[in-house]
Amino acid sequence: MKKNGASVVITHQILEGKQDAYEEWLGKIDPLCRQSPGHIDSQIIRPIPDLTYTYTVIIRFDSIGNLKNWMSSKQRKELIAEVRPLLARDDQYSINSGLDFLFSNPGDIKTPVRWKQYLITWSAIYPLVLMIPFVILPLLRMVNIPKNIFFDTLIITGIVVVLMVYIIMPRYTRLIRPWLFK
Repeated sequence: MKKNGASVVITHQILEGKQDAYEEWLGKIDPLCRQSPGHIDSQIIRPIPDLTYTYTVIIRFDSIGNLKNWMSSKQRKELIAEVRPLLARDDQYSINSGLDFLFSNPGDIKTPVRWKQYLITWSAIYPLVLMIPFVILPLLRMVNIPKNIFFDTLIITGIVVVLMVYIIMPRYTRLIRPWLFK
């Protein structure tokens, strides 16, 4: 089986007041997921307290097959049934290979050809890599954080990735969708 890697992005909107119960549930499902064949890593993006109630969970596996096996496993189905009373909306997720989630086309399983993904990603990252250091580095120095190439790069790349995944790429791909999915 060819292993290109695969990701699932899961969103759970939690009912108000149910966050503690949901966190407890995460403590059950996360170790089981980690034991699943092909599991690489997972990230949990928690809601902003008293402002949002949506958890975003990103899980990566070494292959789409292993990911689909986990998503359709009996263990996961039982745990999803257990958490449903805590959710404002049902379990929602999208499965993608590699970085395809940046180029998702709602309602369509087709992803753009790789060379188009490359050009779009490059054209979005280039201006960010030029501009972000000019803004962030002076701010870091203003708050008396000493110059350190490793820390500076960590902060800059973190900001670039957040902007790419949450702000730039969703809008950019929507704007050029006719060309991208042609």
